[in-house]
Amino acid sequence: MKNLRALSKRRRREMQHKEVLRVCSKLLIPLIMLFALYVQFHGDFGPGGGFQAGVIFASAFILYALIFGVDVGMKVLSPGARRFFLSAGLLLYAGVGIAGMLLGGRYLNYSVLLDDPVAGQHLGILLIELGVGVTVAASMITIFYVFANQDESE
Repeated sequence: MKNLRALSKRRRREMQHKEVLRVCSKLLIPLIMLFALYVQFHGDFGPGGGFQAGVIFASAFILYALIFGVDVGMKVLSPGARRFFLSAGLLLYAGVGIAGMLLGGRYLNYSVLLDDPVAGQHLGILLIELGVGVTVAASMITIFYVFANQDESE
């Protein structure tokens, strides 16, 4: 493990001299995140959805960690924050299902969420896909850090 950390530090020192790569990544990362949000919220009407958006969103964090160093990337999104997002996405998904049951429907019956069944279905799908996206993004980032062998707490 010490060899991997030394390799990460050496890689970060090497990347400090690659200004074009660092500047381009700083320009690309916000665009990648914006595209992930587009895929997330456009999933009802076209290709996309929570899983795809989560993977795209995670790719922005992974790109940042690859360019600026894994240990620097871990400071941006700590293990505690990743655990929070993993749990929050799962709880949002389950909470929408339970809310449907409490409002008189079946589990994940979105029609009962609002007075208008069509609007309730749109709201339910939006919340479910948001829960999936948050969970997938946090999972992909966690898997990256585990493979990078930098995350001792997991």
